[in-house]
Amino acid sequence: MKKIGLAVCYDTKNFGSQLQVLATVKKVEELGYKSEIIRYKKKITPTFIVQTIPRLFNISFVKSKLSGNQKDKALKSKPFYQKQVQQRNQRFNAFVDKYFAPLFSESYGGWETLVAKCKKNYDAFLCGSDQLWLPNNLGSHFYTLEFAPDNKPKIAYATSFGVSQIPDGQKKATAKYLNRFQHLSTRELAGQKIIKELTGKMAQVVCDPTLLFDAEGWKQMLPEKKIVEEPYVFCYFLGTNEEHRKIANEFKSKTGLKLVTCPFLDNYVECDLNFGDIQLFDMDAADFVNLIRHAEYILTDSFHGSVFSILNHKKFMTFNRFNAGANSRNSRIDSLCTLLGLSERRYSGNVMDVKNGIDYNAVEEKLKKLRAESAKYLKDALKEN
Repeated sequence: MKKIGLAVCYDTKNFGSQLQVLATVKKVEELGYKSEIIRYKKKITPTFIVQTIPRLFNISFVKSKLSGNQKDKALKSKPFYQKQVQQRNQRFNAFVDKYFAPLFSESYGGWETLVAKCKKNYDAFLCGSDQLWLPNNLGSHFYTLEFAPDNKPKIAYATSFGVSQIPDGQKKATAKYLNRFQHLSTRELAGQKIIKELTGKMAQVVCDPTLLFDAEGWKQMLPEKKIVEEPYVFCYFLGTNEEHRKIANEFKSKTGLKLVTCPFLDNYVECDLNFGDIQLFDMDAADFVNLIRHAEYILTDSFHGSVFSILNHKKFMTFNRFNAGANSRNSRIDSLCTLLGLSERRYSGNVMDVKNGIDYNAVEEKLKKLRAESAKYLKDALKEN
């Protein structure tokens, strides 16, 4: 049996990231292949320093690091919430131990070891999904599969750039790693355009791994249970826009429904201290899915918040987490809504529109076609190697 080395972002403290990894490994397994999650432990070596220096001049990369430091610093001044966030992080780690640890490779310490071990241990390599090709990540050289041998197949499944345009200074390096892939697919229409412009290749637009399974398929992986007993609106905001919280409170006042929130996931937002009637910290990715399954409505700025709302045929409204522009990371939600005919579920000024009905029969027809085409792409890519 062929052995596939997976370059996936399994250890991020993010529900969507962990769920797309779970879907990826389950689908590869379902297609009849053995897979292993590649664990790369960086070492401070001359090679690592040379690879890392360019990232220090990447404004987006520096901003993301500063944002993380700001969150940690803010939470230190709020011991109660700091403890709650630590508890949630333990649940993230427990999810990894349960679902991913059995698939872990040995720890490959340092770039040279990573290159040598992967050359020996795998028949092919797959990266995806998530925003692994963000311009911020270019300097890591891992999710671009630059460690994989030239003579072994490299597959990208639904890998996302997260932006609609690559910075001019990174176009040459981006084209170089893309041209090493034998099979290219992306999650967004914008990503398809980027690949075409940089390589001349027509990459297939495929669905996020989480969409490869329907609601029943997910129940097989993550059993159904109620997290909150009373009727509620699940407000899943990862961004910092305080106006979105005000709009959610407006919806609460008009409906009388309580708001369930998950504060301080990606960012520290001061107003989130008092946002939500039920604030949840002791939860994992399975609880996240179940909160969506049983919500009356979902208000979110999250891609995977939108995905699982769709899979479970919920009434939802998606807000833009990022400002518009070439470096905006809204493109994945743009593509999702365009491909499934759900553009009216984007917030456009009236939160009460979330109560409008959705023709999920039409959505399912589009989704089934996209799911079948995406599964065929992955099956064919793995089979050819």
